Amino acid sequence: MKLSRMLAVFLGSLVLVAMVGGKSSKSAPAPPLPNPVLYLTGTEFFTQGGTNFIRYSYDVLNKDAYPADLFAAAPALPPCGKNTKASRTWVDIFDSRGKRLFGFCALGKPADLNGIWFALPDGEVPPSYVYIEMNDRQTNTKYKSNLADTTL
Repeated sequence: MKLSRMLAVFLGSLVLVAMVGGKSSKSAPAPPLPNPVLYLTGTEFFTQGGTNFIRYSYDVLNKDAYPADLFAAAPALPPCGKNTKASRTWVDIFDSRGKRLFGFCALGKPADLNGIWFALPDGEVPPSYVYIEMNDRQTNTKYKSNLADTTL
């Protein structure tokens, strides 16, 4: 009798260990996304409406780390002006003090991060540094970049 009781306890323990230590049917949560690594790619002069400007163009070094669905059209979220199919993630450019310089609300894929920019009238002194914030409007998550130069 003692042997059968020990065997029952042993088998019960094995079942309990298998239930606790076994693999879950749920997948592990995805690792968090990295903050963007922003860098200046160049500047260019242009004229619009008779005014001369300088465009400061940027790229995100680690743009391939972001999934495409982050930039998918999100018609269920608030529009960007009249654009009712604005992307899920909006990108804003700020000077180092937090003043918003420009924004993008319709980037369609991570690769589009290679064409973000802001412009200032020719002769206006640019801020020394800028950064971006990527705002995932679906999850209310913000990704803030490093400070990037405005001169090459």
